[in-house]
Amino acid sequence: MNDQIARLGASLIQHGPSNDRVYLMHLAPGETETVIPAIEALAEKHGYSKLFVKVPDAAKEKFTEAGYRIEAHIPGMYGGTEDGWFLARYPDPSRADAGEAKTAISDVLTAAKKTAATPTTCPLPDGYEIAEATPDDAPALAALYREVFATYPFPVHDPAYLRDTMDDDVRYFLIKNGDTVVAASSAEVDHAGQNAEMTDFATHPAARGRGFCPVLLQTMEEEMRRAGICTVYTIARAAFYPITITFARAGYRFGGTLINNTQICGAFESMNVWYRSLGE
Repeated sequence: MNDQIARLGASLIQHGPSNDRVYLMHLAPGETETVIPAIEALAEKHGYSKLFVKVPDAAKEKFTEAGYRIEAHIPGMYGGTEDGWFLARYPDPSRADAGEAKTAISDVLTAAKKTAATPTTCPLPDGYEIAEATPDDAPALAALYREVFATYPFPVHDPAYLRDTMDDDVRYFLIKNGDTVVAASSAEVDHAGQNAEMTDFATHPAARGRGFCPVLLQTMEEEMRRAGICTVYTIARAAFYPITITFARAGYRFGGTLINNTQICGAFESMNVWYRSLGE
């Protein structure tokens, strides 16, 4: 069962048993004082083991006073001027321990830093093309996500969900070989905050190793610049080399680690935050 997206006032949250958490995705202006007790009550009601929030600098102090700890930081996330913060509180302290994954997370981060800002050029092979997805592409896009991810924190396996998000400032990009979608990604655009999350990267197992992720990322960055976006970031699997190296090579900076944050393919994984100013 997928976690649900809901409103608390004008703020946007995701919560449910799949990720076993409450995630404050968007804090509406003026709602800090009411959102904190609301998400605390929701977590207590359902017994969630983590509360995770993404907030602008103006709200950070209220969350730290409420017992939240900083896990990641993006300078100039909002409008290119106000910093963004990712904070967490763990009702179940065991979830705050990355456990055996600590070594892998450290190894991947070390490798990423060695390749930092060394972009590679990977032109598309003959017969492949890249384009922004339309609602008509939703079934093929969902099929790709089903092939790549056994489980995922959002219901990207469902064409109806993908169509709905296309109407809600999520832009999907596809690489096709003829009529077959072989790779995809998305940009979740916050026009008011002038930032975008680069996410949902997937390549069909039969098409891996051809440099599709860097091509998708470069294309999305170009589109985000045209859309007036100042800062782009990703929340990437901390122990997964390919996507981490892609962002490090593209000039993204490490912002911090979100411990046991996201359920992917049946297990909790820690995620690293990487960010870049498009004005650089």
